[in-house]
Amino acid sequence: MDARLLDILVCPICKGPLLFRKAAGELICRADRLAYPIRDDIPVMLEAEARKMSPSEEIE
Repeated sequence: MDARLLDILVCPICKGPLLFRKAAGELICRADRLAYPIRDDIPVMLEAEARKMSPSEEIE
């Protein structure tokens, strides 16, 4: 994942910062508790494709 791209990407819903989880292949929005998938090194920034994180799931 390109570091410059990570610097400019924000959550499409709240416009907040995203946390990159390399091992899981996801971009995490802490505020909305959504995980956006990364497929073939391309972030899928669609709300319909985002995974809702469970309340017990740890956000680093």
